[in-house]
Amino acid sequence: MSDFFYRTEDIKPDEVGAYFAETAQDRTAINALKSRNPAIIVGSRGVGKSFLLRVAQNEMLASFQEDRVFPVYVSFVRSSLIKSGDEHQFRNWMLARLCSVAIRSLERAGLLGGVPASIGLLAGEPVTSKLGPTKIEAIAQAYEDSYRKPAEAIDASAVPSIEDFKDAFEDLSDRLNIERFCFLIDEAAHIFLPEQQRQFFTMFRDLRSHCLSCNAAVYPGVTSFGETFQPNHDATLVHIDRDVLDSKYVENMREIVEKQADSTTQRRIVQNGRNFAVLAYACSGNPRILLKTLAEAPAVSASEVNEVMRSHYRTSIWSEHSALAEKYYGHREVIDWGREFIENTVLPDLRSKNESYLASDKNTSAYFWIHRDAPEVVKEALRILCYTGVLNEMEAGIRATRSEVGKRYMVNLGCLFALDANPASQSFDIAKSLTPKRMTEYGANHSVYRGLLEAVALKGDSDDSGHLERQLAKDIEVLDLTQWQKEKLRELGLQTVGAVLEATEEQLKLAKYVGDIRARRMRNAAVASVLEYLSG
Repeated sequence: MSDFFYRTEDIKPDEVGAYFAETAQDRTAINALKSRNPAIIVGSRGVGKSFLLRVAQNEMLASFQEDRVFPVYVSFVRSSLIKSGDEHQFRNWMLARLCSVAIRSLERAGLLGGVPASIGLLAGEPVTSKLGPTKIEAIAQAYEDSYRKPAEAIDASAVPSIEDFKDAFEDLSDRLNIERFCFLIDEAAHIFLPEQQRQFFTMFRDLRSHCLSCNAAVYPGVTSFGETFQPNHDATLVHIDRDVLDSKYVENMREIVEKQADSTTQRRIVQNGRNFAVLAYACSGNPRILLKTLAEAPAVSASEVNEVMRSHYRTSIWSEHSALAEKYYGHREVIDWGREFIENTVLPDLRSKNESYLASDKNTSAYFWIHRDAPEVVKEALRILCYTGVLNEMEAGIRATRSEVGKRYMVNLGCLFALDANPASQSFDIAKSLTPKRMTEYGANHSVYRGLLEAVALKGDSDDSGHLERQLAKDIEVLDLTQWQKEKLRELGLQTVGAVLEATEEQLKLAKYVGDIRARRMRNAAVASVLEYLSG
């Protein structure tokens, strides 16, 4: 059985290229990341945003001697742990993190032999010889550890201002003969803290200069750009949505799998091509979901495909969505209504229509349309569904009946297929006959909105002082880890999210059958899962 990598964090950065199955859309995104103009990669969890950032980084490093463009990959996923009394904590942490990662990236590339004076500004202290742990790294770490002691003051006086930051990189550009520094910022900000996101994009805009370019990966729907940042003017937006209507879609998804699959799995895919196609269509272009469902159906048989549809697309995907209501109480009514709307209204309607379409040899549908004047709270529910991967946000400004204008969405095909008693037999025909022209319409004042409008009282949870503590106290069952990994964590008495976050590799090696390599991989996977959980 193939041992798949589900997250980019589990792959060594210099080995990412070995798993890259390039498509035209991927190349467009990578070229945008490498260009001088800022780029924002937009995509749901698991579609490959981090992977493309790493590919772009590797390509820039490979051509550095000719182009002199130096990439700096930095993840902001630990922003969910920041909880100090500093009113400027997020801005200070962002700048400290950018400084510390840039310094280490230059050092690893062997470019700091002479230690330019401007490195001292970024490091927060004079640096005259070999670079050891710097003050700026200690500040970044202090913010990331602030959830343990939120009342403890953090001295951020060494964090440079935006202008000093840019001046330092301009000096480094001249001294190191670097044409441009290209920041590749992953997990830009906590998705359910809009204020963090607004601060990030203000900084993102302000950092732009002739020797600096910033790029970021964000989630669709739930990203708040703020008033000072105009995404269509201040950056190039690139949406990562693998089009299920593309004639090469199944072939491209198979190539992604074959980069990791063993010979037995590859042979079974060839032998059961139609069943694999159903799994590929069901994931709606999300490689992580495809790899997970394929791992649950290693023989790629019809019975396994049917079971996966029931277990993942009827249960798991909805459990993950509903779990957000437990984590973010202010969004509970919106999250719950979104699930009810799709499960009880949209999907049954699409299923009924598709049965009629197939019987009369017509094109099928997985699409619906929402009027642009629909209540904002309804749009919020749909945005969250896009984040969790239940929906794909399609085109805006689409005209429907009576020339009304709205936005088109596509439901996750797996959720649609799962309604059938035998998905493996009919789902392929539905997928091959899809057309966006057939869409169910929901007007500005549709009756289905009434329940949400009566129940909702939207209030953010950013003022909930006990939010982080509650999440850290949750059982590890909420984490996206394999059953074997969870068993090993429980074997060591690591029963909560917080305990896993604090665990060291040495602790993990105390478990049976866990050596150095497996301990490192387990810790990386566990920490990545914890941080993804805390971020939404």
